[in-house]
This record gives sequence, C-alpha cells and structure tokens, in this order.
Amino acid sequence: MSAVYIVGTADTKGEELAYVKACVADAGARSALVDVGTRQPSIAVDISASHVAACHPDGAAVVLSGDDRGAAVEAMGEAFSRFIIGCDDIAAIIGIGGSGGTSIITAGMRQLPVGLPKLMVSTLASGDVGAFVGATDLTMMHSVTDIAGLNRISRTVLRNAAYAAAGMARAPRMAVAEVAAGKLAIGLTMFGVTTPCVTQAVELLDNTYDCLVFHATGTGGQAMEKLIDSGMISAVIDATTTEVCDHLFGGVLSAGPDRLGAIARSGIPYVGSLGAVDMINFWAPDSVPSQFAGRTFYHHNPNVTLMRTTAEENRQIGKWIGERLNNCAGPVRLLIPEKGVSALDIDGGAFFDPQADAALFEALDETLQQTEARRLIRLPLHINDPEFSTELVNQFKQIAT
Repeated sequence: MSAVYIVGTADTKGEELAYVKACVADAGARSALVDVGTRQPSIAVDISASHVAACHPDGAAVVLSGDDRGAAVEAMGEAFSRFIIGCDDIAAIIGIGGSGGTSIITAGMRQLPVGLPKLMVSTLASGDVGAFVGATDLTMMHSVTDIAGLNRISRTVLRNAAYAAAGMARAPRMAVAEVAAGKLAIGLTMFGVTTPCVTQAVELLDNTYDCLVFHATGTGGQAMEKLIDSGMISAVIDATTTEVCDHLFGGVLSAGPDRLGAIARSGIPYVGSLGAVDMINFWAPDSVPSQFAGRTFYHHNPNVTLMRTTAEENRQIGKWIGERLNNCAGPVRLLIPEKGVSALDIDGGAFFDPQADAALFEALDETLQQTEARRLIRLPLHINDPEFSTELVNQFKQIAT
C-alpha cells in the first residue's frame, strides 16, 4: 500500500512530526515517518536515520559520525536523495524543518517525478526558495512560527499541511496518457520577444501533439530538461536558447551549465534555434554590474533590463551551443533566422546588429559537426516571421515522426 511519507529530523522535531503523523491518520491516509536527523530520535519512527544514511555512497558513518553540522546536513541530503528515489510506495511526501531540515528534505524531493505531491513546511518558505524548489513542482508552505514545539499557530499550520498532503495522496492520479489524450508530449521554449514564433508553432502542432511551452527564464529550461530526463517529453522545439547567454555572461536567467544536457543524454529529436540570443538579462538598472557600463540596454520594464550581446560574446555563445549539440546522439536540426533572433533584433529595432548576429552564425558554422542526422539550416527570415515557424514545424515533423 502507498503511504504519505512524513520526513523530518526526529532528534529536534519529534513532537511536531508525531503531530503531523496523527493528523494524516485523522485524514484517513496511511503514513510512514522518516527520520533524517543525525542524533538519537525523540520519538518512534518508521524508517530510521541510520537506514537513510546507509544509502550514502560512502556509508552511514560519513553522515552520522562527524561533528561538523554543515557537513552532516550535506551528507544526509545526499543520502536521503538516494533513499527516496528507491521508494516505490510514495503517495505524497510532506517535510517539516528549519534551514537544515529544509535543505536535506528538498534535496530528495527534487529527485521525485513531477506530479507526485511534494509539500515542505519550512521556516524559510517566505523568502527566496529557488534553491529548494529548483525545477520541480515542490510546494513550500511557511511555518509562520519556528518549528520549535507545538502552539496554537504551529498546530494550525501543520494540521493544514497534513490534511493537504493526505488529500493529494488520496486524489486519483491521472495518467500521462489520460492527460494528453494519447498525444506525444513535446517541449517548446519561449520568451516575450519570441512569442509570435512559438505561438504559431504550437498552433500548427496542437492537434497532433501535447505542447508544453516553457518560459526561458532559467527555471523554464531546467524544468524542460528535467522532464526530458524523466522520460516525460518525447521531442523538443527549442526555439529560444537565451538562457545560454545568461549562463556564460552573468545574467540572472541562467539555466545553468547543463542546458542541452538532457537533449544529449536522451537522444530525443531536437529542433532548435537562437531565439533571444541577442540579450543578457538583469533586474532593475542598478543591478547591472559596473563592468557593463556603456553597453546597449533596453529597459523591458522597471524590474527587467536587457543588454545586447556583442559580436565576441555571440562567437562564444555559438561555440558553446555547437559543442553541446555535437554530443547529441539523436537527430538535430538547428535553424538560423538570418534576419534577426528576437523582436528587438530587427531592422530599426533597439538590438538590431547584423555584425553581432553574423559572428554568432559563423561560430555555429565552424563548430557544429554536420552529419546526416545533425544539420544546420540557414533561412533568410526573421525568427518571428510566420514562414520561420512553419519551417521549424516542418523540420520537426521530418525527424520526430
């Protein structure tokens, strides 16, 4: 039988964990209490910390025998991540914790598939939770008071969380095939400045495929590639690769160094382009590093500032993309829109710079190792021209069907 996994440090949060377990039972769900503490638990648990710690590649002693709390938290996070992916009876998972517990538990939650309910009650949930949530569907719930004993506030918050987890666990889980009505799922990447391109592509594909559009804001690219690694996306139209710019040059919307990594690992069909590679993203103007003074900027709104990439930066971007696509075992088509890569990179636009674009295109020409399966296609079109979207879809159908 599946169960609601209740996870926390039973050495310091025993009373609260026992309360959550009782609430889950009151809600009519079976539970399993998992200890991820590094000291003797204060309550009975269903799965001991030593059992979890034994999943660490270097053994339980690395997790439980040291005196360095930071090292112990990191090691337990790795052990819990390895433990949790081996569990096949999880109906939902609820964690409670402060900074250490949140770090340990969410490290494991992020390894679980999208769709499996994940709820973390944390003292840190009202701040920047990006590092804890990552690219998953993990829900953070603010504990309001510290998780340091039961009181009228903590009882209310923990009870609500327990009933929420139990309810999600008991709700019928729709299968992927049911959600998609039998259609294959494909990922597409979009930014505001490439919206016409991707919107038309979706319209051309929507009757045949389940189109999952990801906003290329760093977490969007990460989420798409996590789903690819999970086997939940069958092919990609990666029209907007702007996250590469931010990764290479310090922008705020980087998807990290593994962008395009899932494409290579999975071997799924890939049709890509260079959407919004003309820009690096920052927040408000005062967030732009001083070394970029004198560059060309576009103020998208009071909180978002775009900086035009230079010819030299574009050469590095083209080389980076080309090298990663060379690692792809599956079919690859990279389409170059010679008349501009974004709504700003157009004749008369704020970022129109044919020389910078040419450096990007030439770097790709030089770097991408073309084969029968891997091709670079140049088109005398702007990325938002309807004809460009049509060709993206045409190339996709040739390699994905």
